[in-house]
Amino acid sequence: MADHSSPYLDLEGAVPDESGDRAWHFGQPLREQRTALESGAILDRSDRHIITVSGEPRLAWLHSLATQHVEKLPAHSGTELLVLTPKGRIEHHAGMYDDGSVSWLDVAASDAEAFLRFLTMMRFRTEVEIEDVTDRFALVVYTKGRPGLELDAPRVNPVPEAKFAARDLAAESTSLYHGAATENGWARRTDSTAEGTADVLVPRDALPTDQPVAGTWADDALRIAAGSPLFGSDTDGKTVPHEVHPWLARAVHLDKGCYRGQETVSKVHHLGQPPRRLVRLHLDGSEETPPTPGTPVVLGEKEVGAIGTAAQHADEGIIAFALLKRVAADEADAAYKVGDQNATGEEAR
Repeated sequence: MADHSSPYLDLEGAVPDESGDRAWHFGQPLREQRTALESGAILDRSDRHIITVSGEPRLAWLHSLATQHVEKLPAHSGTELLVLTPKGRIEHHAGMYDDGSVSWLDVAASDAEAFLRFLTMMRFRTEVEIEDVTDRFALVVYTKGRPGLELDAPRVNPVPEAKFAARDLAAESTSLYHGAATENGWARRTDSTAEGTADVLVPRDALPTDQPVAGTWADDALRIAAGSPLFGSDTDGKTVPHEVHPWLARAVHLDKGCYRGQETVSKVHHLGQPPRRLVRLHLDGSEETPPTPGTPVVLGEKEVGAIGTAAQHADEGIIAFALLKRVAADEADAAYKVGDQNATGEEAR
Protein backbone atom coordinates (compact mmCIF):
# COMPACT_ATOMS: atom_id res chain seq x y z
CA MET A 1 0.00 0.00 0.00
CA ALA A 2 1.25 3.47 -0.87
CA ASP A 3 2.67 5.62 1.91
CA HIS A 4 0.43 8.67 2.32
CA SER A 5 2.18 10.07 5.38
CA SER A 6 2.13 13.85 5.52
CA PRO A 7 5.35 15.75 4.75
CA TYR A 8 4.33 18.09 7.59
CA LEU A 9 5.51 15.38 10.00
CA ASP A 10 9.03 16.56 9.16
CA LEU A 11 8.38 20.07 10.55
CA GLU A 12 10.03 21.03 13.81
CA GLY A 13 8.05 20.00 16.88
CA ALA A 14 5.64 17.71 15.01
CA VAL A 15 3.91 15.16 17.26
CA PRO A 16 2.24 12.34 15.25
CA ASP A 17 -1.47 11.70 15.77
CA GLU A 18 -2.90 8.24 16.45
CA SER A 19 -2.80 7.28 12.79
CA GLY A 20 0.89 8.16 12.53
CA ASP A 21 0.19 9.72 9.13
CA ARG A 22 -0.33 13.36 10.21
CA ALA A 23 0.83 15.68 12.95
CA TRP A 24 -1.41 15.95 16.02
CA HIS A 25 0.17 19.28 16.88
CA PHE A 26 3.47 21.16 16.71
CA GLY A 27 4.03 21.82 20.41
CA GLN A 28 1.39 24.48 21.12
CA PRO A 29 -1.99 23.04 20.07
CA LEU A 30 -4.25 25.72 21.59
CA ARG A 31 -2.15 28.54 20.17
CA GLU A 32 -2.37 26.82 16.78
CA GLN A 33 -6.16 27.07 16.97
CA ARG A 34 -6.14 30.75 17.83
CA THR A 35 -3.70 31.50 15.02
CA ALA A 36 -5.94 29.61 12.59
CA LEU A 37 -8.98 31.65 13.60
CA GLU A 38 -7.36 35.06 14.04
CA SER A 39 -4.71 35.44 11.35
CA GLY A 40 -4.90 32.20 9.37
CA ALA A 41 -3.21 28.82 9.27
CA ILE A 42 -2.99 25.72 7.11
CA LEU A 43 -4.91 22.61 8.18
CA ASP A 44 -3.46 19.37 6.85
CA ARG A 45 -6.13 17.27 5.10
CA SER A 46 -3.63 15.16 3.18
CA ASP A 47 -5.24 11.99 4.55
CA ARG A 48 -8.24 12.57 2.27
CA HIS A 49 -8.10 10.54 -0.92
CA ILE A 50 -8.29 12.38 -4.24
CA ILE A 51 -10.23 10.65 -7.03
CA THR A 52 -10.58 12.11 -10.52
CA VAL A 53 -13.38 11.51 -13.02
CA SER A 54 -12.66 12.63 -16.58
CA GLY A 55 -14.58 12.41 -19.83
CA GLU A 56 -17.30 14.51 -21.45
CA PRO A 57 -20.27 12.83 -19.68
CA ARG A 58 -18.69 13.00 -16.21
CA LEU A 59 -21.03 15.67 -14.78
CA ALA A 60 -24.22 14.05 -16.06
CA TRP A 61 -22.99 10.68 -14.76
CA LEU A 62 -22.16 12.00 -11.29
CA HIS A 63 -25.47 13.90 -11.28
CA SER A 64 -27.34 10.62 -11.76
CA LEU A 65 -25.60 9.01 -8.77
CA ALA A 66 -25.55 11.75 -6.16
CA THR A 67 -27.80 13.96 -4.04
CA GLN A 68 -26.34 17.21 -5.40
CA HIS A 69 -27.25 18.97 -8.65
CA VAL A 70 -23.95 18.86 -10.55
CA GLU A 71 -25.04 18.32 -14.16
CA LYS A 72 -24.46 22.00 -14.98
CA LEU A 73 -21.76 22.72 -12.41
CA PRO A 74 -19.74 25.65 -13.82
CA ALA A 75 -16.07 25.12 -14.56
CA HIS A 76 -13.78 26.12 -11.68
CA SER A 77 -16.39 25.65 -8.97
CA GLY A 78 -17.18 23.00 -6.39
CA THR A 79 -19.75 21.59 -4.02
CA GLU A 80 -20.35 18.60 -1.75
CA LEU A 81 -22.36 15.49 -2.51
CA LEU A 82 -23.68 12.32 -0.92
CA VAL A 83 -24.31 8.87 -2.30
CA LEU A 84 -27.16 7.06 -0.57
CA THR A 85 -28.23 3.45 -0.22
CA PRO A 86 -31.61 2.44 -1.71
CA LYS A 87 -33.10 3.04 1.76
CA GLY A 88 -31.72 6.59 1.86
CA ARG A 89 -28.84 6.05 4.27
CA ILE A 90 -25.57 7.89 3.69
CA GLU A 91 -23.14 5.53 1.98
CA HIS A 92 -20.50 8.04 0.82
CA HIS A 93 -19.68 11.75 1.22
CA ALA A 94 -17.34 13.69 -1.06
CA GLY A 95 -16.13 17.19 -1.73
CA MET A 96 -16.11 18.08 -5.43
CA TYR A 97 -14.33 20.51 -7.75
CA ASP A 98 -14.62 20.62 -11.54
CA ASP A 99 -11.94 22.32 -13.62
CA GLY A 100 -13.81 22.15 -16.93
CA SER A 101 -12.42 18.81 -18.05
CA VAL A 102 -11.90 16.79 -14.85
CA SER A 103 -14.04 16.38 -11.73
CA TRP A 104 -11.96 16.06 -8.56
CA LEU A 105 -13.54 14.23 -5.61
CA ASP A 106 -12.03 14.16 -2.13
CA VAL A 107 -13.22 11.56 0.37
CA ALA A 108 -12.39 10.41 3.89
CA ALA A 109 -9.56 7.89 4.06
CA SER A 110 -11.86 5.34 5.73
CA ASP A 111 -14.22 5.47 2.74
CA ALA A 112 -11.77 5.79 -0.14
CA GLU A 113 -11.57 2.13 -1.16
CA ALA A 114 -15.35 1.60 -0.99
CA PHE A 115 -16.11 4.84 -2.85
CA LEU A 116 -13.66 4.04 -5.64
CA ARG A 117 -15.15 0.58 -5.94
CA PHE A 118 -18.66 2.06 -6.12
CA LEU A 119 -17.72 4.49 -8.88
CA THR A 120 -16.01 1.78 -10.88
CA MET A 121 -18.99 -0.55 -10.50
CA MET A 122 -21.45 2.15 -11.63
CA ARG A 123 -19.49 3.18 -14.71
CA PHE A 124 -21.00 0.46 -16.97
CA ARG A 125 -20.58 1.76 -20.54
CA THR A 126 -20.33 5.43 -19.63
CA GLU A 127 -17.25 6.95 -21.25
CA VAL A 128 -15.56 8.23 -18.11
CA GLU A 129 -12.16 7.48 -16.64
CA ILE A 130 -11.75 7.10 -12.88
CA GLU A 131 -8.38 7.35 -11.13
CA ASP A 132 -7.12 7.57 -7.55
CA VAL A 133 -4.40 10.25 -7.67
CA THR A 134 -3.73 10.46 -3.92
CA ASP A 135 -0.11 9.46 -4.54
CA ARG A 136 0.39 12.74 -6.42
CA PHE A 137 -1.99 15.28 -4.88
CA ALA A 138 -3.11 16.32 -1.41
CA LEU A 139 -5.69 18.67 0.10
CA VAL A 140 -4.94 21.45 2.57
CA VAL A 141 -7.22 24.10 4.09
CA TYR A 142 -6.39 27.79 4.49
CA THR A 143 -8.57 28.95 7.37
CA LYS A 144 -8.56 32.64 6.37
CA GLY A 145 -8.05 32.31 2.65
CA ARG A 146 -4.93 31.74 0.60
CA PRO A 147 -2.75 34.85 0.30
CA GLY A 148 -3.06 36.45 -3.13
CA LEU A 149 -6.15 34.45 -4.13
CA GLU A 150 -9.54 36.17 -3.95
CA LEU A 151 -12.63 33.98 -4.29
CA ASP A 152 -16.31 34.88 -4.04
CA ALA A 153 -18.33 33.62 -1.06
CA PRO A 154 -20.32 30.40 -1.58
CA ARG A 155 -23.62 30.76 -3.41
CA VAL A 156 -26.84 29.77 -1.69
CA ASN A 157 -30.24 28.60 -2.94
CA PRO A 158 -33.66 28.95 -1.30
CA VAL A 159 -34.95 25.79 0.37
CA PRO A 160 -38.29 24.46 -0.96
CA GLU A 161 -41.09 24.92 1.54
CA ALA A 162 -42.21 21.80 3.37
CA LYS A 163 -43.79 20.84 6.67
CA PHE A 164 -40.51 20.43 8.55
CA ALA A 165 -38.22 22.54 6.36
CA ALA A 166 -38.10 25.41 8.84
CA ARG A 167 -36.98 23.01 11.58
CA ASP A 168 -34.36 21.21 9.53
CA LEU A 169 -32.92 24.02 7.42
CA ALA A 170 -32.49 27.74 7.28
CA ALA A 171 -34.27 29.58 4.47
CA GLU A 172 -31.20 29.16 2.30
CA SER A 173 -28.61 26.41 1.86
CA THR A 174 -25.16 26.38 0.29
CA SER A 175 -25.12 25.04 -3.24
CA LEU A 176 -21.88 26.09 -4.91
CA TYR A 177 -18.31 26.89 -3.90
CA HIS A 178 -16.54 29.38 -6.15
CA GLY A 179 -13.06 28.29 -7.13
CA ALA A 180 -10.08 28.95 -9.36
CA ALA A 181 -7.17 27.14 -10.92
CA THR A 182 -3.82 27.57 -9.16
CA GLU A 183 -0.29 27.01 -10.41
CA ASN A 184 -0.33 23.27 -9.61
CA GLY A 185 -3.92 22.51 -8.67
CA TRP A 186 -7.06 24.40 -7.67
CA ALA A 187 -8.78 26.21 -4.80
CA ARG A 188 -12.43 26.37 -3.71
CA ARG A 189 -13.87 28.68 -1.10
CA THR A 190 -16.15 26.94 1.42
CA ASP A 191 -16.20 29.29 4.45
CA SER A 192 -16.42 26.07 6.47
CA THR A 193 -14.18 27.24 9.34
CA ALA A 194 -14.21 31.02 9.04
CA GLU A 195 -14.99 33.64 6.44
CA GLY A 196 -12.69 33.06 3.51
CA THR A 197 -11.83 29.43 4.31
CA ALA A 198 -10.51 27.73 1.18
CA ASP A 199 -9.64 24.15 0.28
CA VAL A 200 -6.52 24.00 -1.92
CA LEU A 201 -5.26 21.06 -3.95
CA VAL A 202 -1.45 20.88 -4.07
CA PRO A 203 1.21 18.39 -5.18
CA ARG A 204 1.78 15.91 -2.37
CA ASP A 205 5.52 16.43 -2.49
CA ALA A 206 5.16 20.23 -2.19
CA LEU A 207 2.77 20.93 0.68
CA PRO A 208 2.77 24.70 1.33
CA THR A 209 4.25 26.43 4.37
CA ASP A 210 3.43 30.06 3.48
CA GLN A 211 1.25 30.20 6.62
CA PRO A 212 1.62 28.50 10.03
CA VAL A 213 0.59 24.84 9.98
CA ALA A 214 -1.86 23.44 12.53
CA GLY A 215 -2.23 19.77 13.48
CA THR A 216 -5.18 17.39 13.61
CA TRP A 217 -6.01 18.50 17.17
CA ALA A 218 -6.75 21.98 15.85
CA ASP A 219 -8.47 20.62 12.75
CA ASP A 220 -10.88 18.47 14.79
CA ALA A 221 -11.64 21.25 17.29
CA LEU A 222 -12.30 23.86 14.60
CA ARG A 223 -14.47 21.65 12.42
CA ILE A 224 -16.60 20.58 15.42
CA ALA A 225 -17.08 24.23 16.36
CA ALA A 226 -17.89 25.12 12.74
CA GLY A 227 -20.31 22.22 12.23
CA SER A 228 -18.27 20.16 9.74
CA PRO A 229 -18.68 16.42 10.41
CA LEU A 230 -16.41 13.70 9.05
CA PHE A 231 -17.84 10.65 7.31
CA GLY A 232 -17.41 7.49 9.37
CA SER A 233 -16.29 9.38 12.48
CA ASP A 234 -19.50 11.37 13.05
CA THR A 235 -21.90 9.17 11.08
CA ASP A 236 -22.73 5.48 10.99
CA GLY A 237 -24.34 3.00 8.62
CA LYS A 238 -27.86 4.10 9.57
CA THR A 239 -27.42 7.85 9.11
CA VAL A 240 -29.85 9.63 6.76
CA PRO A 241 -29.19 13.13 5.38
CA HIS A 242 -31.79 14.92 7.52
CA GLU A 243 -29.95 13.77 10.65
CA VAL A 244 -26.83 15.69 9.63
CA HIS A 245 -27.90 19.28 9.13
CA PRO A 246 -24.56 20.54 7.73
CA TRP A 247 -24.63 17.99 4.91
CA LEU A 248 -28.33 18.44 4.28
CA ALA A 249 -27.59 22.13 3.73
CA ARG A 250 -24.41 21.71 1.68
CA ALA A 251 -24.65 18.38 -0.13
CA VAL A 252 -28.35 17.75 -0.90
CA HIS A 253 -30.31 19.56 -3.59
CA LEU A 254 -33.91 19.28 -2.39
CA ASP A 255 -35.45 20.00 -5.81
CA LYS A 256 -33.43 17.26 -7.48
CA GLY A 257 -34.89 13.80 -8.03
CA CYS A 258 -33.91 10.57 -9.73
CA TYR A 259 -31.08 9.32 -7.53
CA ARG A 260 -30.82 6.30 -5.31
CA GLY A 261 -32.39 6.96 -1.90
CA GLN A 262 -34.20 10.12 -3.08
CA GLU A 263 -37.59 8.82 -1.93
CA THR A 264 -36.43 8.73 1.70
CA VAL A 265 -35.04 12.28 1.50
CA SER A 266 -38.32 13.54 0.06
CA LYS A 267 -40.50 11.70 2.58
CA VAL A 268 -38.54 12.94 5.58
CA HIS A 269 -38.44 16.49 4.25
CA HIS A 270 -42.15 16.72 3.48
CA LEU A 271 -43.84 14.30 5.86
CA GLY A 272 -41.72 13.40 8.86
CA GLN A 273 -38.74 14.12 11.04
CA PRO A 274 -35.43 12.25 11.25
CA PRO A 275 -35.00 9.70 14.06
CA ARG A 276 -31.73 11.31 15.21
CA ARG A 277 -29.88 14.60 14.99
CA LEU A 278 -26.19 15.48 14.90
CA VAL A 279 -25.54 17.53 18.04
CA ARG A 280 -22.54 19.53 19.19
CA LEU A 281 -21.95 18.84 22.88
CA HIS A 282 -20.19 21.15 25.32
CA LEU A 283 -18.67 19.09 28.15
CA ASP A 284 -17.96 20.49 31.60
CA GLY A 285 -14.21 19.74 31.41
CA SER A 286 -14.05 17.85 34.70
CA GLU A 287 -11.90 15.33 32.85
CA GLU A 288 -8.73 16.58 31.20
CA THR A 289 -9.00 14.55 28.01
CA PRO A 290 -11.87 14.42 25.50
CA PRO A 291 -14.08 11.31 25.52
CA THR A 292 -13.19 8.56 23.07
CA PRO A 293 -15.35 7.91 20.02
CA GLY A 294 -18.24 5.60 20.83
CA THR A 295 -18.58 6.77 24.45
CA PRO A 296 -22.31 6.59 25.33
CA VAL A 297 -24.32 9.78 25.82
CA VAL A 298 -26.94 9.38 28.57
CA LEU A 299 -30.04 11.46 29.33
CA GLY A 300 -31.68 10.56 32.62
CA GLU A 301 -31.29 6.81 32.82
CA LYS A 302 -31.34 6.18 29.07
CA GLU A 303 -28.53 5.93 26.55
CA VAL A 304 -29.53 8.28 23.72
CA GLY A 305 -26.49 8.26 21.46
CA ALA A 306 -22.71 8.11 21.23
CA ILE A 307 -19.73 10.42 20.86
CA GLY A 308 -18.12 10.91 17.44
CA THR A 309 -15.19 13.32 17.12
CA ALA A 310 -14.19 15.08 20.36
CA ALA A 311 -11.47 17.67 21.00
CA GLN A 312 -10.37 20.43 23.32
CA HIS A 313 -11.14 23.83 21.77
CA ALA A 314 -9.00 26.83 22.70
CA ASP A 315 -12.03 28.95 23.65
CA GLU A 316 -14.94 26.54 24.11
CA GLY A 317 -13.26 23.81 26.14
CA ILE A 318 -14.03 20.18 25.36
CA ILE A 319 -16.56 19.84 22.55
CA ALA A 320 -17.79 16.84 20.61
CA PHE A 321 -20.14 15.65 17.90
CA ALA A 322 -22.78 13.09 18.86
CA LEU A 323 -25.67 11.50 16.99
CA LEU A 324 -28.57 11.59 19.45
CA LYS A 325 -32.13 10.33 19.33
CA ARG A 326 -34.31 13.17 18.10
CA VAL A 327 -36.51 13.30 21.20
CA ALA A 328 -33.37 13.70 23.32
CA ALA A 329 -31.75 16.21 20.98
CA ASP A 330 -34.92 18.33 20.89
CA GLU A 331 -35.44 18.42 24.64
CA ALA A 332 -35.01 21.95 25.93
CA ASP A 333 -32.15 22.46 28.40
CA ALA A 334 -31.30 18.75 28.33
CA ALA A 335 -28.53 17.75 30.76
CA TYR A 336 -26.53 14.88 29.26
CA LYS A 337 -23.92 12.67 30.86
CA VAL A 338 -20.81 11.53 29.00
CA GLY A 339 -18.93 9.22 31.33
CA ASP A 340 -18.59 11.28 34.52
CA GLN A 341 -18.93 14.61 32.71
CA ASN A 342 -22.03 16.76 32.35
CA ALA A 343 -22.80 18.14 28.92
CA THR A 344 -25.20 20.47 27.14
CA GLY A 345 -26.00 20.30 23.46
CA GLU A 346 -26.96 22.31 20.40
CA GLU A 347 -27.78 21.12 16.91
CA ALA A 348 -24.74 21.17 14.64
CA ARG A 349 -25.27 23.78 11.93
